[in-house]
Amino acid sequence: MQEVTRRKFIATATLATGFALAVQPISAGVITTNAKGLVAGAVKIPVKDGEIPAYRAAPATGENFPIVLVIQEIFGVHEHIQDITRRFAQLGYLAIAPELFIRQGDVSKLSSIDEIRPIVAKVPDAQVLSDLDDTVHWAVKSAKGNANKLAITGFCWGGRITWLYTAHNPKVKAGVAWYGRLVGDATELQPKNPIDIASKLTVPILGLYGGKDTGIPINTVEQMRDRLKSSSSKSEIIVYPDVPHAFFADYRPSYREKEAKEGWKHLLAWFKKYGV
Repeated sequence: MQEVTRRKFIATATLATGFALAVQPISAGVITTNAKGLVAGAVKIPVKDGEIPAYRAAPATGENFPIVLVIQEIFGVHEHIQDITRRFAQLGYLAIAPELFIRQGDVSKLSSIDEIRPIVAKVPDAQVLSDLDDTVHWAVKSAKGNANKLAITGFCWGGRITWLYTAHNPKVKAGVAWYGRLVGDATELQPKNPIDIASKLTVPILGLYGGKDTGIPINTVEQMRDRLKSSSSKSEIIVYPDVPHAFFADYRPSYREKEAKEGWKHLLAWFKKYGV
């Protein structure tokens, strides 16, 4: 079998359909947002070394839409992330979720998280930040997005990236990070963590965390809060004391409806407060 070049792989890669294999079975109460009145579906984002797939949702009519970058969990841009973009689009946003692992592999086709983690570990932060810059450029030039109204939100892996991208791109007006890891060992591919950039942040980020998240110790959340006090960003963190990791993930047993709905209301109010 002829080796597929990296460029060709990126150019021919496609988005996941349905939910990632690793998250089966899907909860009966999963939220499904229709695409009525929207332009929604897969698009290709030109990046430095080819193209990456993304899921885009926006109102079918109008222009100059506020932009929301939606950053995936470890499971990729599967149906849950795609549904979140449609939720934003139904509220008048242009929401885009780029597939940020695609060079390293298609995680949606893997059946266990133990198979997924090694792939995600190979994703360089620099590559992610560059891809998000290119996604913003595409949103403005090709999808009627308003460059002056840019927000970002992300979940789990994407929550960590939300903190890092707002430090990278000061043009972001607001961010909301859902249970993203804050502290960790620096590596060549991931040289900084949110705790390292907290004091220098200028963009307001709202962090939403669970008090019973076994993967993100509450003491690290308190460390982050303390570091944020010395920044000019006006960032805040809300901790829901009785909820686990992934409490917004309505397709999984970790979902907590009350706190998920409260978090969503806080997100929308945060975006509105900062002009997105």
